[in-house]
Amino acid sequence: MFADSSSSSYPSNYRSPRFWLRRMTRIPRPVRLLIFVVVVLLLYLDRGFVSPDADRGGGGWTGGSSRSRAAIPMVKSSFAWSKLQHRYPVESFTPLPTGKPRRLPRVQHKFTGRARFEVSRLESRRQEVRKVFKKCWGSYKKYAWMKDELAPLSAKGKTTFGGWAATMIDSLDTLWIMGLKDEFYEAVEAVATIDWEDTPETACNIFETTIRHLGGLLSAYDLSQERVLLDKAIELGDMLYAGFDTPNRMPPFWLDFKKAKSGGLVAEEHQPSASPCSLSLEFTRLSQLTGDPKYYDAIARITDLLDKHQYDTMLPGMWPTFINMRDLIFNQERTFTIGALADSLYEYLPKMYEMLGGLEPVYEKLYKGSMETIKEHILFRPMLPDKADVLFSGTARVNHDGQVSLNPEGQHLSCFAGGMFALGGRLFGLEDHVEIGAKLAKGCIYAYNAFPTGIMPEIFNMIPCDTLNGCEWDEERWVKEVNSKKLPKGFVRARDKFYLLRPEAIESVFLLYRITGRKEFQEAAWQMFQSIQKATETEYGNAGIDDVTVTGETKKRDSMESFWLAETLKYFYLIFSPPDLINLDEYVLNTEAHPFKRPK
Repeated sequence: MFADSSSSSYPSNYRSPRFWLRRMTRIPRPVRLLIFVVVVLLLYLDRGFVSPDADRGGGGWTGGSSRSRAAIPMVKSSFAWSKLQHRYPVESFTPLPTGKPRRLPRVQHKFTGRARFEVSRLESRRQEVRKVFKKCWGSYKKYAWMKDELAPLSAKGKTTFGGWAATMIDSLDTLWIMGLKDEFYEAVEAVATIDWEDTPETACNIFETTIRHLGGLLSAYDLSQERVLLDKAIELGDMLYAGFDTPNRMPPFWLDFKKAKSGGLVAEEHQPSASPCSLSLEFTRLSQLTGDPKYYDAIARITDLLDKHQYDTMLPGMWPTFINMRDLIFNQERTFTIGALADSLYEYLPKMYEMLGGLEPVYEKLYKGSMETIKEHILFRPMLPDKADVLFSGTARVNHDGQVSLNPEGQHLSCFAGGMFALGGRLFGLEDHVEIGAKLAKGCIYAYNAFPTGIMPEIFNMIPCDTLNGCEWDEERWVKEVNSKKLPKGFVRARDKFYLLRPEAIESVFLLYRITGRKEFQEAAWQMFQSIQKATETEYGNAGIDDVTVTGETKKRDSMESFWLAETLKYFYLIFSPPDLINLDEYVLNTEAHPFKRPK
């Protein structure tokens, strides 16, 4: 059937469209009509389900590019961290779990064929998000190229994370996902020239550099298979790995370059728990891609500590907000939260179980144990006039008499918890966790809708009910406790009224939609997007705002962190895209929304 085209058995005009049209006329008309319908249907499904923007500037995330696909050369960094002799070398590495990954429970909702056809209905929403991203990216390229951030009011570049083009690296996978392939390859060529030794700083934040830079490089490689991205990730990974060269192999908060080269690093006595305990996904993926166990060994030692001390802290099941990593003391601090300073520690527990294909059971143990404590002491249902069945997470403190007191202080940062509970619920067969996740996500939606700007504050307080089952509205009590007439009913304080373009609320809304298939989350996302765009848009992009409680014009800050393009807009785009675009059963998203390919 597929003989060589030079064969004499073919008519001389076999390449002509007329030849094939005449052949088609010999097929009975009903059969021709059926073929036509099937072809059109297949083309529609392919367009809507795989590559939503294939016809718009880049070929979609699985398509090609008008740019040359020749190998992009890498400029090596001027210092080779891989050759650094460690002062405290590892004698025996903990290897990656071996064996065929388990067949894990399905995470993503099984969307029907109807969901595929509904993609076209959401086309305009997806394109609105894409348009906002392109505007911000265009301004970054024009005014802040190779800088860490764009200042969206003054149209200047800012150095905030070592000067290693944080926004560029953080946005690589978003460019790919949105089908902006020419922009993607232009950025890759620039990233290939980065010298990790070329920085005005004397140290870098290990956590931030890991989730933004290393995570961004690894996910962009997983999506595009551009080798230079993995090579750059290895260079950076070796630099970050030097942070583990301490007497107890625990990393400090800051990677001081001079001390790292001389073997003088030590872990701090008062370190945010999220910092050393949220490096696991990125270091694990680097070991999986390179076959080098040293990266996984580094974070496995931290996991062993979490396991060892899970039930000897002041609040058994959870780990304190701050940890003494120098002396490995976990039972002195009395404050516990899943908000700022601790958040991604908990987020990574079910995600690491996924990333390792279910072959390391300790992550299931750590997740289940910590979530039970969180349900009992951290989550609360607020007293609301409409008795909405929503949840928030607060902060617990263990008093000197051993009693646990709850501070019902909600945070935008902790809005990620809805997605965490839903993911854990699916992975471990805990359907009540999926419903808890939905109520947490709805809590953040509720907070968005409650304020005049349509955006929730960074930090706020509410009146908690005695149980998660709810309580009656008490107007007199609310009036007595509220500290500002500008606050909507149910909210008694807004300590920090600003919004920094954060992604955590839309993150959970996206995950709950993909996990449950409930369209209410899609509709909530559209309302959130419109409110954020209205309140934060500037001439050059989008900016954080000072006060979400105001009516009318908002006062903007000259700040647009890289997570706006890496996370917030990516989640908004994905929730209106075909379900197979970054399928949750194929990818694990790190805390900066970078998708890593799950091992099969």
